[in-house]
Amino acid sequence: MKQIISFVIRYIPRSFLQLISHFILRIMAVFYKGNKVNCTVCDHSFRKFLPYGRKARENALCPNCLALERHRLMWLFLQQKTNFFSAPLKVLHVAPELCFIDRFEKLTNLDYITGDIESPLAKVKMDIHDIPFEDNSFDVVFCNHVMEHVDDDILACKEINRVLKPDGWGIIQSPVYDIPMTLEDKSISSPAEREKLFGQRDHVRKYGNDYAKRLSKSGLVVEENNFVKELSNEFVSKHALPPKEIIYYCKKGLN
Repeated sequence: MKQIISFVIRYIPRSFLQLISHFILRIMAVFYKGNKVNCTVCDHSFRKFLPYGRKARENALCPNCLALERHRLMWLFLQQKTNFFSAPLKVLHVAPELCFIDRFEKLTNLDYITGDIESPLAKVKMDIHDIPFEDNSFDVVFCNHVMEHVDDDILACKEINRVLKPDGWGIIQSPVYDIPMTLEDKSISSPAEREKLFGQRDHVRKYGNDYAKRLSKSGLVVEENNFVKELSNEFVSKHALPPKEIIYYCKKGLN
């Protein structure tokens, strides 16, 4: 199973996977019935989650809603640390994750807009380097696992900062490795070389421990929040949360 999933997500276009994967995985969910793990997003329980990733991680993907470890953690963070589920908020969700879209759209307190340059799930086709909305438009912006793909991550973050309202906030997650500084080389265009150096064929940089400081060059105020450390080991295990995942919580700063 791990080898099949690894091959599929490595070579099948993401836009195609987004359209069909949830149908296939919900069939597989029947074979994972149990109560050992629970998904915080959809509240379904299983004997275990599916493996996922190019180097497949065990117990990662919820077969019902397709939430990964980081999605389950983000859902909890939004519940416990923000007013996302209660306040009237205008939200821009860049590259929206399937596990969130329907649930966020059903929240009556939200004016919820999805945008992406290629995803068939997004309602607005947009380039994050040039977000097609006016200054100070949104209370919240989500943009997860995007910055490692874009040509200019600082420009993209400047755009997020621009469209946030003065008291706006956001979450910008990316794969962050335990290396001192972000690795970037714009001369590398070969998919094979990018995979070797940056971890994935369509990544253009490999973020290090300077991630928050780097994104803050855009004007955003980027904070590292170790929310997962507030949770018990038993809770982290029950919901298969990423034990070292930092939430990169952003606030509007100077333009």
